[in-house]
Amino acid sequence: MRLRPRTLTAALAVVMIAAAATGCSTAPGVAYASGATHAVAPGAKGAESPRANATPAVPPLLAAGAPKGIKAREGILVDAATDQVLWSKDADTERPMASITKVMTAYLVISAGDLGRKIKIPKGVLNYVAEYGAASDDLEPGEVLTAQELLYGLLLQSGADAAYTLATTYGPGMSAFVAKMNATARSLGMDHTHFASPDGLPYPTEYSTYSTPSDLVILGEAAMKLPAFRSIVDQTQYHLTKEDGHDAHWWYSDDSLLGSYRGAVGIKTGYTDDAGHCLLFEAVRGGRTLIGVVLGDPPTSVDASEQDAARILNWGFSLKQPTS
Repeated sequence: MRLRPRTLTAALAVVMIAAAATGCSTAPGVAYASGATHAVAPGAKGAESPRANATPAVPPLLAAGAPKGIKAREGILVDAATDQVLWSKDADTERPMASITKVMTAYLVISAGDLGRKIKIPKGVLNYVAEYGAASDDLEPGEVLTAQELLYGLLLQSGADAAYTLATTYGPGMSAFVAKMNATARSLGMDHTHFASPDGLPYPTEYSTYSTPSDLVILGEAAMKLPAFRSIVDQTQYHLTKEDGHDAHWWYSDDSLLGSYRGAVGIKTGYTDDAGHCLLFEAVRGGRTLIGVVLGDPPTSVDASEQDAARILNWGFSLKQPTS
């Protein structure tokens, strides 16, 4: 299926990548919201998963009830400090996640280091974008940008041309890069994830690239531990001024939570006809960090997934810790 734009038209060895992702986490808690289809333990099988073998810093929350009015087909909400799953809905169901895929692409590029590396935009980007009707950063073959500049285009405006350029550079070649994506997913404990592209475009079939809410939270937690990643995804726009080697570019985030939901700090939107509206999100309030995913929101509104995320976050931030 053709990719529908949302708003504003928008490698190191695997061991080293996994090491860069480690941080404070633990196994999920036992308090699951009523209505969740099953208890979810993301990454339980992956020793390198950022969710394994850590000690809770704070007591678990009292997760009673469930967020109301959620239209997404699948989703999950996790307390990032304790990895307690607060709410889930078919969180282990495999389905396409569209441009959330680009989080893994950015994770690999940032983990490889040298974000000042200069990269020439290849001729193939124009045909690639045109063939799949993909979102574009309006990059022109022959322009020279740094890896970090391309990451802004990748993560904010969700340019498939940036994804193509980074993948072919860091593979080197598309096939090698996709192989690294899948190897890294396995190392993180993302056991129900498969990548066929660096961008989530629906080829060779609509379901060739897929994941689950549980797995995508693992990826989100790992990526948000990288300062270079975190500093990009909470931006609403990025202006690249014209210089020798490239034209000027304005890139805008299509995550409407940013700037409208207090405490929102990213992470990545996605949309295709078959994936529906998708969002990997994180917000921080009162010293508490909540991370979650919604997949398969209906195409009734370009902000459908953000509306669901806001309802889920409001519910999550309203939960209390036990008094004794």
